[in-house]
Order: sequence, then C-alpha cells, then structure tokens
Amino acid sequence: MDHFLYRDGALYAEDVPISEIAAAVGTPFYVYSTATLLRHFKLFDDALDGTDHLVCYAMKAASNQAILKTLAQAGAGMDVVSGGEYLRAKAAGVPGDRIVFSGVGKTADEIRTALSGGIRQFNVESEPEMEVINAVALELGVVAPITVRVNPDVDAKTHAKIATGKSENKFGIPIARASEVYAHAASLPGLEVIGIDVHIGSQLTELEPFELAYTKVAELTEKLRAEGHNIRRLDLGGGLGIPYTRSNDAPPLPVEYGALIKKTLGHLDCEIEIEPGRLIAGNAGLMVSKVIYVKSGEGRDFLILDGAMNDLIRPAMYEAHHDIVAVQEPAPGVERQPYDIVGPVCETGDTFAKQRNMPPLKSGDLIAFRSAGAYGAVMASEYNTRPLIPEVLVNGDQFAVIRERPSFDEIINRDTIPSWL
Repeated sequence: MDHFLYRDGALYAEDVPISEIAAAVGTPFYVYSTATLLRHFKLFDDALDGTDHLVCYAMKAASNQAILKTLAQAGAGMDVVSGGEYLRAKAAGVPGDRIVFSGVGKTADEIRTALSGGIRQFNVESEPEMEVINAVALELGVVAPITVRVNPDVDAKTHAKIATGKSENKFGIPIARASEVYAHAASLPGLEVIGIDVHIGSQLTELEPFELAYTKVAELTEKLRAEGHNIRRLDLGGGLGIPYTRSNDAPPLPVEYGALIKKTLGHLDCEIEIEPGRLIAGNAGLMVSKVIYVKSGEGRDFLILDGAMNDLIRPAMYEAHHDIVAVQEPAPGVERQPYDIVGPVCETGDTFAKQRNMPPLKSGDLIAFRSAGAYGAVMASEYNTRPLIPEVLVNGDQFAVIRERPSFDEIINRDTIPSWL
C-alpha cells in the first residue's frame, strides 16, 4: 500500500496534487510520502513485536537526510555501507549505537571514522578486514564490536546482480569456515565478537531462501556457543521484495517474514536485527516526468520524456519493471495504445519500457513511475551533463524540496582547468 492515489481525476501524494509539485519544482523529480515510509517501517517493527530487536533501515536504498531523520525519529537504526553513509546518518541525528556498518571493502579511514564517532557493530566480511579493524581499534584504545558475515550458499532466487548468498558471490566467509574464523576473531584484543551476520540478496519474493539461511544460522549459533563464543545478536540482513506490478503475485508480507524469524531463531534468545531498505522506501516514492514528444516510428510509437536513464537507471541496469501511470487519470474505458517509453539520452539503453499500454498522451503531459523510492535517486548520475533531479518529501498537505536541482553553472564550475591549458 502507498499514499499515491487519484482524487477527482488527479494523482496525489498524500494530500498534495502531483501537478502542484511539478509546477513548483519542474520535472523530472522524485517525490516521497512520509506516511508510506512510516507505515512500512512500522510493519517490520510490529512483525518482530515480542522479540528484542532493532530494525535498521538499509540507507543505500534512499539516503536523503530527510528520509533518514523521518525513520530515525520513528525508532529505526541505520545500516550503512560506506564512510559517507555513516557521516550522512550522523548528520541526520542518528546516534552511533544505532548504526551498523556493513560492506565488503571498509577502509582503515572509514573504520577509524566509525570507531571515533560511535558504532553499534561492524559486520565483518573477511579475515583481512578483521585484522584492519583490530589494528585501528588498538590504535584508538577502544574495542570494536563485530559480527562475522557468513555466506550460507543459499540461492535467493532473485536477479543475479543482487544475489549475495551464493558461494560464488563476493560477500561474507563460507559458513563451513565459521569456527576457524570466529576463533581467530576471539584471539584479537581489539575485537569483541557479539554475533552473526547473514544477508542473501535483494528483492526476494519467497520465504523459502530465508528459511534455509536462518536454519543454518540457528545451527551455527549453537555450534559457536558450544565453542565458547557469546553469540547474543543475529543480524539477518534485509532483502524482502516489493510488488513492482499491480498483479496478484505479491511478495510475502513483513508479518509473515517476522513469523518465520521467530520460528527459526526465536528459541536462541538473541537480539534480532533486520535491515530492510527496498520495502521501506520502494513504494514510498515516485519519479515524475513530462512527455517532451510523442514520436511515430516504424511500427511503433514512442513517448520521449524529460527523465532519463541517469535519473532512474534500474530499467537499463536490471531490466527492471516500474508501473508507469498518467498523472491525469484517464477516463474510464479510454482506449490504450502501446508505446516505447524512452528518455533523451543518446543510448538505446535509455528505455524505460517497451510496448507499454498507456492512455493517449501528448507533449507536456505528466507521467509517474511507481515504486521508484528505492535505488532511484541514490543511483542517479549527471551523465550527459544532466543535473541530478530534485527530491521532494510530502507530509500530509505539505511538501518540501529536500534536494535542489543544481544549476548548469554549478555542475560545470566543479571542473578545474590545469594551468597548462
């Protein structure tokens, strides 16, 4: 469910007409719904009710400080994967003891920043990383709390580019080596082993892969405890998918996911962390664009938009589907026709959809890409010297621009011309 609905023939974000935002900020732009963000966070929080838990928002999905602050005020922690994300979370007012640091390539400088500013834990991905965290912790005179990310070799049944739990993926250490790696971690004086971390992928639409992975984590917890490790926290990652189409083939609900966690891990008396990103932010955002031209081609028609692959890269990168709707609601029974929906970038890959049935549209009409709140603005670029597009947050009948569109002068003036030119 989201809070982007038609009223009197016009698409609204909560209580604000999309056309009103477009008139104020220009197109294209991203718009997020506060009510949807909070509703989705609460679904996860409620799903783990009765357990000691923390829902850490995976901020790589959408990392504007206004979104982070909205969720943090509701009680969310943050899962970060870079020093920049760590500093962004801190700037949004998130305390260090609610920030989890994940990622396979943490540098010594990033580790130093997090240890100096406060961190809930590092999710360690390799033995070399473990050694670096230990060295930095000893240098600073602190002890670093860690979990070790284990790779359970479970097929997440998702897109190959976002699967992370198979043996051939770059993430974590093989679960078969866990005893050896945990023993090594326990021998390092700058580290405190507090738990286990696992994450098998993104946009999962079935519970079975989670159950397979969490069953292995439960067995590993008991084994490591028998070997003398105080395993008291289980970081289960995120990955629960969202419905990108309005079909009946919907992913499992957070309440079903929570029930699975309790069934497979509830007997261990561990604190549970989960790190959803996509399901919190995905359906909480739209990208709104304007039709520049309607072009007739050989056997097909094109809608050429002012939004492009640099603004929303998921279709070009992942062959991802987004429902695309007219901001002005079509009349009941209006005949639809197929269009290729494309952007203005000089690449064939700048295609959002092929032969998508849409109501008749003309130059100047607004359309909205649904489910664009996750991995939209954060993956955008300035390819073709196209400015990053504004981000807007709606709260009831109010809206605010939370990231401005830069001017061309601002973009161009970042360049520095060498003295010999």
